[in-house]
Amino acid sequence: MKKIVLSLLFLSLSFSSIKAQESLTYQQPTKEILQLATAPLPPATSVDGKGENAFLSYKSRYKSIAELSETELRLAGLRINPVTNINSRENFSDKVTFLDLKTGQEKTISGLPQSGKFSNQSWNNNDSKFALTNTTDKGVELWIVDVKSLQATKVYEDQLNANLGRPFAWMSDNKTLVVKVLPSDRKPLINTAKALPVGPTVSVSDGKEAQNRTYQDLLKNKNDEFNFEQLVRSELYKVDATSGAKSKWLNAAMYTSISNSPDGKFVLVNQIKAPFSYIVTYGSFPASADVYDVSGQLVQNVNKKELQEVVPKGFSSTVTGKRGLYWRADKPSTLYWVEALDGGDANKPAEFRDALYQLDAPFTGQKQELVKVKDRFDGVVWGNDNVAIVADSWYNTRNTSSYLFNPSNPQQEAKRFFNRNEQDAYNNPGDFVRDVNEFGWNVLAINKDKIMLQGDGASPEGILPFIDELDLKTLKTSRLWRAQKSDKLEQITNVIDPKKGIVLERIQSKTEYPNLFVRNIFQKGGKAKQITFNKNPFEALNGVTKELIKYKREDGVELSGTLYLPPNYDKKKKEKLPMLMWAYPREFKDASTAGQVTTSENQFVTPSYGGPIFWALKGYAILDDAAFPIIGEGKQEPNDTYVPQLVANAKAAIDAVDKLGYIDRTRVAVGGHSYGAFMTANLLTHSNLFAAGIARSGAYNRTLTPFGFQSEQRSYWEAPDVYNTMAPFQNADKMKTPLLLIHGEADNNTGTFPMQSERYFNALKGLGATTRLVLLPQESHGYAAEESVLHVLWEQDQWLEKYVKNKGKDTEKK
Repeated sequence: MKKIVLSLLFLSLSFSSIKAQESLTYQQPTKEILQLATAPLPPATSVDGKGENAFLSYKSRYKSIAELSETELRLAGLRINPVTNINSRENFSDKVTFLDLKTGQEKTISGLPQSGKFSNQSWNNNDSKFALTNTTDKGVELWIVDVKSLQATKVYEDQLNANLGRPFAWMSDNKTLVVKVLPSDRKPLINTAKALPVGPTVSVSDGKEAQNRTYQDLLKNKNDEFNFEQLVRSELYKVDATSGAKSKWLNAAMYTSISNSPDGKFVLVNQIKAPFSYIVTYGSFPASADVYDVSGQLVQNVNKKELQEVVPKGFSSTVTGKRGLYWRADKPSTLYWVEALDGGDANKPAEFRDALYQLDAPFTGQKQELVKVKDRFDGVVWGNDNVAIVADSWYNTRNTSSYLFNPSNPQQEAKRFFNRNEQDAYNNPGDFVRDVNEFGWNVLAINKDKIMLQGDGASPEGILPFIDELDLKTLKTSRLWRAQKSDKLEQITNVIDPKKGIVLERIQSKTEYPNLFVRNIFQKGGKAKQITFNKNPFEALNGVTKELIKYKREDGVELSGTLYLPPNYDKKKKEKLPMLMWAYPREFKDASTAGQVTTSENQFVTPSYGGPIFWALKGYAILDDAAFPIIGEGKQEPNDTYVPQLVANAKAAIDAVDKLGYIDRTRVAVGGHSYGAFMTANLLTHSNLFAAGIARSGAYNRTLTPFGFQSEQRSYWEAPDVYNTMAPFQNADKMKTPLLLIHGEADNNTGTFPMQSERYFNALKGLGATTRLVLLPQESHGYAAEESVLHVLWEQDQWLEKYVKNKGKDTEKK
């Protein structure tokens, strides 16, 4: 590995002596951890709709710190490399190959660079061609692979604009693309670090409530506005995927998304408009939606969205006006969208919250109302002229429903069914199976008034996927197939042919890396045919014992977690091990769903810096994904009793493993990332259950997120006691347990800005707590550079060895 030596400034206590800071170069963990952390991953697989062909994408596990240190502009919620004009944090593939799923043969693609930075892979509708981008030192290129010949052709040089995501869209003819290209009139960007101010930055409130979350990477001044506009403007070109012939289609504007109508006659083009905002990201900026014909002539403006800085309070509140403007998949050229019937205000009583509308070409007539839903619109699946299904949901109750309606007869009453708690995994009916229609679009697979559902199959018996049939007349389901319980985990990834019962599955086990299989569910006793053959790259973990354990909280709530024991651990002798627990709290509205098991002990474990499995090789018991439900039934909100529930969850987990006889409960550590870091700090603050903690990229002072956080909808001023009780910063004087704080200096996640860890560390240090703060240069909320990741693993290992495994021993470095 290429080593780049950079200094890290840690505002923390040294492992060897007490001082204000410590200068270190990047460190690497011990060989047990290093071999797992640097093992190459098998390729990701992109399968066509027929389950016949696939493309394999080989990715490096990490970027380098040099890559993360390249020029980056952070504007309106975007992170942009202004040289290459693509997301500066893009996760590229190094190599792309072809896989014939019928023979299992992997083939190279002629003409495609053997090593590149590939992304934005996309099949056309009839699976005859595959598009992808390659990013060079200069910019983004467009390549097309012909599936039959496996010949790749570069159809556009490195002039694509990928700053707002995928820079191209397939047209319905399957051979033409509309491509976003850097405009010829782009002006040089302003160097904001050197530019002289032209005046103050002024923000104004007109008296309307604008209770937005604490976004990061926002525009700050006119210079930012100028740079943002220059970077997101594009010209649109039509490109022939075979010949590479190109022609300008639309002049430069701030285009976001482009979509062709199913019949190929019209194109829906969305673009950002001014004025911009300094308190919300670009998705809330004014926007326009226009329909063009294929020659580039404007047909009709179909939506003008105003700046959306003000939205009523509550997760089920929304904006007014048109939302989600798309083409109907089952019609040649019909647009549909949703509008709120309650002003978007979830706090306002209403019989119906949303309505679904449509408008046919030429888009000049009156909109047609299709169906109303009682709660907030949550998606629609189109079938044909007479059959479609719409869903709604309501956050406060966690309720979700489906409605069967007739698009051709809006006067016919919609039939509501599957009315249930959306957190109830055991009774999740699954997703509606779709098939490709004459336009090449996905619609409900309807067979003689019956449709199919595919489900994950969470149950007390384990994860057992299923295929059900739903009768559209009775709205009752019957089971067609269910996986058998075994030592493997099956998951349906796609129903290839609903009529023949051909499905694509991903099958894995504790020691077998996930691979793809084809199965005919209508053949009783038939075996699944394996079509990919990825090998296990982490054989060092084969000796680790894995077990799903179930236990109860003191109040009777069912809990679970995945327990790992070190290789060659003798369960009869029961040596008392140190333990590392890793968790993430989740909110529920009732205890029964909170206790459901939605993981499988048969799932293959892919080690990543984000998890604790490494330390099973170093003699620790590991309790991963320990259930930490926070429940608020009825009118009570979950966070009203957050701290006692949190502590009760932790105590129940430790008691359960201790009862098995495997651990020394005086040597237990807890860790988590983001909201899991917040959990960790609270557990160390409000209990004496742990020897140490690891908190990565968390938020600790809730007055810095005053308009809600995670699943909390109330503002600080509505529930000050809840905010103050839950905030580790406000309770820093109670902290006596060693805590390792790690944070990316470029964290872009809402609410978890690096200042959260810096201020919390200063409070703990000032109050005499044992703590260490590690700030990772260039890293965001998730860590990407190999140097950073390996250093994080080293930090965690050092902390655990000193304060957990060797607790009470003299382990000071000599």
